[in-house]
Amino acid sequence: MKKICVKSIVACLLGTLATTFCVSCADMLDEKGFSFVNDKNIENNDEGAQQWATGAFSVLTYEVFRWNAFPHVLDFDCDYMTGPDWAFGKFGSGNFQDDDHAQQMWEKMYNMIHRCNLGIENVEAMTGTTPRGKDNAIGEMQVLRAYAYFLLVRAFGPIPIRDHTINSGLSDIHQPRQPIDSVYHYIIANLQQAEQRLYKNTDREFSLGHVSAGTAASLLAKVYLTMASGAVPTGEKVIVRGGKAFEKVAGEKVYTNPVAIEHQKTQLAGYDKIDYMKYFALARDKAKEVMDGKYGSYDLLPYDALWVIGNRNKVEHIWSLQTVSNDDIYGVSFGEGYAGVLGTAGETYGLHHGMRNHWYKLFEPQDYRITKGVMHRWQRYHAVDYHGGSYYPNTDEWKKKAQGYTNDEGKWVAPVAPFNDGLSYESKNDNNYLAYLTKYTYVSDRTKKRADIYFPFLRFADVLLIYAEAANEANNGPTPEALNALNRVRVRSNATPKSLTGVGNINDKVLFRSAVLEERAMEFAEEGDRRWDLIRWGIYLPVMNAIGGTDEVDIVKSRMEKHLLFPIPGSEVGVNKFITTNNPGW
Repeated sequence: MKKICVKSIVACLLGTLATTFCVSCADMLDEKGFSFVNDKNIENNDEGAQQWATGAFSVLTYEVFRWNAFPHVLDFDCDYMTGPDWAFGKFGSGNFQDDDHAQQMWEKMYNMIHRCNLGIENVEAMTGTTPRGKDNAIGEMQVLRAYAYFLLVRAFGPIPIRDHTINSGLSDIHQPRQPIDSVYHYIIANLQQAEQRLYKNTDREFSLGHVSAGTAASLLAKVYLTMASGAVPTGEKVIVRGGKAFEKVAGEKVYTNPVAIEHQKTQLAGYDKIDYMKYFALARDKAKEVMDGKYGSYDLLPYDALWVIGNRNKVEHIWSLQTVSNDDIYGVSFGEGYAGVLGTAGETYGLHHGMRNHWYKLFEPQDYRITKGVMHRWQRYHAVDYHGGSYYPNTDEWKKKAQGYTNDEGKWVAPVAPFNDGLSYESKNDNNYLAYLTKYTYVSDRTKKRADIYFPFLRFADVLLIYAEAANEANNGPTPEALNALNRVRVRSNATPKSLTGVGNINDKVLFRSAVLEERAMEFAEEGDRRWDLIRWGIYLPVMNAIGGTDEVDIVKSRMEKHLLFPIPGSEVGVNKFITTNNPGW
């Protein structure tokens, strides 16, 4: 039988639902004489079960991340990210109801949940699978379903639980909103079952790029931590470095340094029934199990190897979006704003979304996350004709590197590499000069708008910091083990290890808690975590409002209580007979 290279197989499920199965061109499949299959054509075996799972997961790429609502809806609304107002959008300025991002979050997550329900129902009915093959396929879809509900409950609060398809006869499209603790218990049940069903990444049957038992366990630890921190009573303290972004001096903006501000936590609405000490302990113990190898083999990668293509889905990358370069369906376009698209001469198009000056100033000068993780040189397409270039940050140190200078002896010191290329470099305090990150430049071809960015959903660094945070809370103060987990992330990036003794120690629950949250802000920039860290610790409003109205590039950062939750879209309110009112303020 002839072998063919297949990029995608489109399955028309039940005649109404299109699910796309994405497979690599490296995968050679037997030609079966058809390109389109339906549920009747899916074989009653392990391969067929896996097709249902792969079909559900492909929704992440070809529907959720294909357009620019994601990851923007996860990233934009926070203290440390910014961009020009035309590129950052209404959503980034807090106008959630005037933008479709919140609607996309709701509709696409529930669509993904439907695909998981459909797949699980069909795989459960299969009779020709092996027990392990069936379990693994169902476990994969349980992880995806849990992830969708996790995003939804954090964003919208109480939400409907739809655990079966309408066609099953076991569910109705009209479902009431369930209390937050009930939603979390449903998420936990899915992940607890999945961690038992799924292959470990060390199992012979495991396929690289798929979720594993370690994925389920790591996500479960993150869910436990979110529940616990959200339920911590009002009054606990968290220190965040931020404050006003700039001062006006002689009519010019002068960027400020971030200052340490102690904020008081507010317990999240609907989290009062959650035993926070119990769930901090569960988060600590679950993260420790992942660290100890119970669910497979995971570790940190060296910084220089962290984002390279050859290490995708390896060791640290517990779960990532799977994408294809220069593909209209399976390529993603958000990289144009985050990392820029290159022209034929190396000029940059896009590059709109970056990290704020206050974020950059959180780091020690030798930290790889700014020395290597931030772009310090680029050339925009409109600067090619006049041989211009851009550098960041706009400081005397970098001005000397980029433009050269005359030293104290009167001798000219030429620009250093890569600024010694004959271009005339400049930097300003405006929205064209931000801390643009390099993590999403590691793609097969940066000249393509549709890139193969493997957006990270879970990394081992997250597991370490979950453990550090949860251990500090569960033990009512930092432990040597918690400190070691925090410092593993710091040392990998060439940052000075933190200490529980001596000058600048963090031997205090509040100081340690604050240090971990700051480490998360530095480590997971533009990975969809910062807003949700501020929300779960009940400090989102004071942190955002401490910026003083607008940030340094005039993005509105003022927030009110209504911004704690996204508005439920009109496609649900008024259509679902059980949901007739929206979230407060919307």
